[in-house]
Amino acid sequence: MRVRAALHGRSTEAEVREILERAVPEQRLRIGDALAELSGRLGLTNEDFEVFDQVRDKAPAEPMRFE
Repeated sequence: MRVRAALHGRSTEAEVREILERAVPEQRLRIGDALAELSGRLGLTNEDFEVFDQVRDKAPAEPMRFE
């Protein structure tokens, strides 16, 4: 990675960032944008989300076990 970065005239970190940026398609789905669009189409309001916050389980999630 260091050699490749040096060949491109940048730091190892910058090289890794470039590789990752190229690996992710520009037209990727952004979950926040998708949820905002969906809630808009469904006509959900901030008041609806306040109700969701009131009734949701606030207990911490159980950690996953990989046994």
